[in-house]
Amino acid sequence: MTQGLRRSRAGQITVRLAVAATLALSPLAPEMSRAAQFDLPEIGNSADAVMGSGAQLRLSKAFMRQVRAALPVLDDPLLTAYLESLGNELVAADKSAGGSFTFFLIDQPVVNAFAGPGGNVGIYSGLILAAQSEDELAAVVAHEIAHVTQNHLLRGLEDQGKLNMPTMALMVAAAILGAQVSADAGMAALAGIQAAAMQRRINFTRENEKEADRIGIATLAAAGRDPYAMPGFFEKLSKASRVYENNAPEFLRTHPVNSNRIGDALGRADEYGARQRADSLGFLLARARLRERSYDRPEKSLESFKASLREGRYLNETAERYGYALALLRSGRLDEAKTESAKLLGAQPSLAEFIVLDAQLDLKQGRSAQALDHLKQAVTLSSGNWALRSAYAEALMAAGQPRQAMAELKTVVRTRPGNTTLYDLLTQAAIQSGDKPATHRYRAERLYTEGDLEPAIKQLEFALRQPGLGYQDSAQLQVLVDAWKEEQRDQKKRGPDPFDFSNDRGSAATAP
Repeated sequence: MTQGLRRSRAGQITVRLAVAATLALSPLAPEMSRAAQFDLPEIGNSADAVMGSGAQLRLSKAFMRQVRAALPVLDDPLLTAYLESLGNELVAADKSAGGSFTFFLIDQPVVNAFAGPGGNVGIYSGLILAAQSEDELAAVVAHEIAHVTQNHLLRGLEDQGKLNMPTMALMVAAAILGAQVSADAGMAALAGIQAAAMQRRINFTRENEKEADRIGIATLAAAGRDPYAMPGFFEKLSKASRVYENNAPEFLRTHPVNSNRIGDALGRADEYGARQRADSLGFLLARARLRERSYDRPEKSLESFKASLREGRYLNETAERYGYALALLRSGRLDEAKTESAKLLGAQPSLAEFIVLDAQLDLKQGRSAQALDHLKQAVTLSSGNWALRSAYAEALMAAGQPRQAMAELKTVVRTRPGNTTLYDLLTQAAIQSGDKPATHRYRAERLYTEGDLEPAIKQLEFALRQPGLGYQDSAQLQVLVDAWKEEQRDQKKRGPDPFDFSNDRGSAATAP
């Protein structure tokens, strides 16, 4: 999808959410200025008392489809694997955490993060680059995890008198996507709520923020990370806001920070004491990878990394040389990149980032057999590393083995449904192998992931009409067609809003 198309779709979705929420909610409140914008809430997982488990799953999937349509989600396997590693470490340290979490990256230079229904936690690339230590990044992720574990969506809605399900769903969309895509559109979407009710929501949101700070700090301590990283990062952003003035970091707009909140967080951190922990190489490599891709032209990236290495301006030389090698690769200077890659791999032969980089260079230079052998060995030793397995599948395709690549990717996508990069690779493998039903099927999966339900169904129907389709494949495709058509019928009954789950109300839900 082109940048222009993505921006167009993002604008359409934001406007639709704004109009739908305004129509569904109470009469218009007095017009509010941007300076007095509401504190939009972070959204945690709802509970069975308000929403049935089936509706929770549907809300989670629908939300992620809207996120993918509105925001540039980056499914880079190496970067996503790092976020998953950090996120899962913190989830394991949070005593109240249960259920599954999905951590994903948004490719925008924005200092922000948000939590959505179903444990979906989005982290902006700008936040990773702004964090000066891994503990600062971990502090924000722990804060978002706490929003999920403490069911802040449910509690916020209960505070407003148990809104009905269509209204609640609209507020989920308006509060998160409206805030992330456009603060003005988010304001418009919420403008239909009566002023008194909104004031209660603001107050409750501030309570949520304090609770998420408290639990997040405890999680940092339990994970062996520095509890002071949270108030320290908040204070740093707060000081920066005085310089930014009207262009303050987005984190401060969606997570209002003042001296009282920083003081409370410092008091909580005092209970645990400071911890010293070096940044992981994974964090430093992720920052280098993001920094390299942040440059619009490869020559700019190359000059930046060359200068920092020449002048010794870096936190970690290994990570800086990794960024330099990536810049050389993007610039087409393959021999120089291979020299740098060989040094990195010689020092850290089992590191996925270096293995993948070296294999990419081998493929670019026509050494597909060498890339394949290296990746096969790495996958054998680390079968659970999906970034390595994805790279291995690409090497299999380059070596003329697309069916083996499909088999590898099918194993990976079972554990990561909804990853567009994997569906793109599966589509390429299916095309190369001449498997037309599979080609249509994985195109359909890609379209469905981004919320394009009607064309996704058409692709499945094309797949079902292909000659020679086996019984098992036919049955699987028919199940998907039936499920997606039912979802489409439900959407048409409810109207344009995909977040209306009025028929799935839990036993405790009541009309306002």
